[in-house]
Amino acid sequence: MDEEGELGHWDDEPGVIRLPDGRKVRGTGVKRPRGDVPAPEFAVYLLGRDPGITAWPNRWVQWGDFRLPRDRADAVDALREAHARAPEERVEIACGAGVGRTGTALAILATLSGVPAAEAVAWVRARYHPRAVETRWQRAWVAADPVGAGGRRD
Repeated sequence: MDEEGELGHWDDEPGVIRLPDGRKVRGTGVKRPRGDVPAPEFAVYLLGRDPGITAWPNRWVQWGDFRLPRDRADAVDALREAHARAPEERVEIACGAGVGRTGTALAILATLSGVPAAEAVAWVRARYHPRAVETRWQRAWVAADPVGAGGRRD
C-alpha cells in the first residue's frame, strides 16, 4: 500500500509493461538498484536461493539461472497469484538480472492476459527486453502453455 493506505498502480517506471488485459506488471532484477521506483505491494522472486526480502509480501520460486523452475506447479501458482493481484496492486517479477527468468514469467503472464502461447516470447521481447526468455528450455516451456490459457482471457 502507498503512504495514504491505498493500493497503488505502476506508472511509467522502468520495466513496467501493460499486459493485453490492462494489468501492469514490473519486471526487474534484484541486482538492479531500485532508485526512486516505488516498492511493490507483491513480488515474485525467481531465484536459486531465497532472497530473504521481508519489506513487502512476496513469493520465492526456486529457479536457477538459465533453467526452469524446480517446481513448475509452484511457479505457475505464484504467477497466477501475481496476475490476480496486478489489477489492484503494484506487482513485481524479478530474477537476478531481470532478463531470462523474469522474461519467461512475463511471457506466461502475457498468456494469462490473452497472448497465444506461441506468440508470448516475441510479445515480451518487443515490450520488455529483446533477450527475454533466454534459453530454448524456457522458450519451450512458454510455448507449451503451462497455465493452460490458450491465449484466452479469464
